[in-house]
This record gives sequence, C-alpha cells and structure tokens, in this order.
Amino acid sequence: MTGHLGQILSAVPLVALLHGPGWTTTYLSAAALGVLAGALVLIGLRERPPGAGPAPRSPSGRAVRRRLLAALRHPGTRLGFLTHMATQFSATVFALLWGFPFLVAGEGRTPAEAGTLLTLLVVVAMITGPFFGRFVARHPLRRSWLVLAIIGTTAFWWTVLLLWPGRAPLWLLVVTVVATAAGGPGSMIGFDYARTFNPAGRVGSATGIVNVGGFLASLVTMLVIGVVLDASGTGRGSGRTASYSLDAFRLAWSFQYVVWGLGVVGLLHARKQVRARLARQGVVVPPIREAIARERRARRSRT
Repeated sequence: MTGHLGQILSAVPLVALLHGPGWTTTYLSAAALGVLAGALVLIGLRERPPGAGPAPRSPSGRAVRRRLLAALRHPGTRLGFLTHMATQFSATVFALLWGFPFLVAGEGRTPAEAGTLLTLLVVVAMITGPFFGRFVARHPLRRSWLVLAIIGTTAFWWTVLLLWPGRAPLWLLVVTVVATAAGGPGSMIGFDYARTFNPAGRVGSATGIVNVGGFLASLVTMLVIGVVLDASGTGRGSGRTASYSLDAFRLAWSFQYVVWGLGVVGLLHARKQVRARLARQGVVVPPIREAIARERRARRSRT
C-alpha cells in the first residue's frame, strides 16, 4: 500500500511544477532527483557489512530464468498476479491520470472539488489497508473472497456512476471514489499469495511477477482511455485546456470491465487450481456457507 500512496502523493509536487515553471523544468527536476538518488546509492549502500566474508556469487542467468518459470508455473503466483491486476488498476488510473479531467471536464466539478475527491481516495486507502490486513491474517483461506468483494463493489459503483442520467451528484462521486480507493490496499493481497505459495528462495521472483499485474493493467487502461477519448472527436482545445464530453468519458471508462472480467475469470480458475493443490496436501477449503455457519456457531458459543 505504501508504494501506491507514494506514487499518488508524489504527483502533488509534480502537478505544482507543471502549473508553475512548466514541462521542461518539471522533467529536468525529476531526472536530477533520479541521478541524485543513484549517486547516494553508490556512495552509501554496500552489499554486505564491513568485515563480512566474501559476497555470495550472483545466480546465473539460467538460474534466474528457472526461478522465474517455477514461480510463474505455480497457480498461487498467478492468483497473486490476477489479484493485483484486477484490484489496483482502477485507483491508479483515476489518481494518476484520468480522474481529474473526468471530474472537471466530464462531471463539471471545480478543480477544488476534484482535488478533494483525489485526496479522499488516498485517505480511504490509508484507512482500509489495516482492516484488510487483519482480515487476511485471520482468514487466510478466504483471501480470494475479499478480493472478489473489492472488485465487485468497485464495479458496481462505477456501473451506477456511468449509467447515471446526466452529471452525477456529489454523493455518488464520493461513494465511487471510496469504493475505488479500496483497490489499492486490496491489491497487496496479491503479494501475500506470492509469499505463502512459494519457498523463501523464490519469493522475490514471485513478488516481481505479481507486481507486474496491476501496473500492466493500469498502463493499458490509461492508453485505451486516451485512445477512446481521441477517437470520440469531442475534444475541445489542446494541452491543459482540452476537454471531452461526459459521454466520451463514460465510453472510455467502460474499458475497466474488460480488465475486471479477465481478472475475475482468471482468478477463479487459478483459485480452483490452488485449492486442488491444497487438497492433495490435506488442506480442504470448505464452502463459504459452511465457514459462515461455523463462525456464527462459534460466536453464539462464546456469548
């Protein structure tokens, strides 16, 4: 979750520079910070503490490929990849690129209102993260149900928003932003899958595979939304003054359903494979209705 929040929060000074000195200064500053960070790493970081023995040999390229393929073959890794893909992308696309123009040009909100809604997205992500972590810790065999609930809730409120006649009321925008925000911390469940279904020596490779999912989906969605908006022919002006119709935005944002659909179908398939493996190891995941009934009986017995 901290990685996603860092990306979102880093957009604040970036936007300030864009609206101030301009594009050239903004990207030169970003490049200079990258060079500075690289120099500090070279100066301050060491592979091992002073006085330690010789560093272990780096794995060969063949060993790295073998480890990546082994991680990718495990359905638990694929489950994490699809979880990260289907939960994270909507919040990332909304926060980093298309949320602000959609709210201002499409929904007719003021820049201040749009900024407040984007801030709300960050705050909700910070609040919901610990609750998701607690649920995953207490119910590790039910992580996929939480993922499906996050995807379903997000898709439901986006459907209401996109089908709303005319511009949406503020309360609906708030609810949609809140539902979308949950996808950021929800995507962290994908890394938990990578951790629990891979041996220690392969966790890094599995985590890298999982991390690709959300960002790949985000970049593709950003691109498709832009292409659809350009193809709509409703844009007026150029650069920061360009705007598009609400109908064009609705059509463009509908691409989310493609990602959600692919994610859910793949997630259910991977979950089935994971549970088959667990069953061969003697771990049987009972149906959700049985788990809920057992939880209720346990609560009644405690009271």
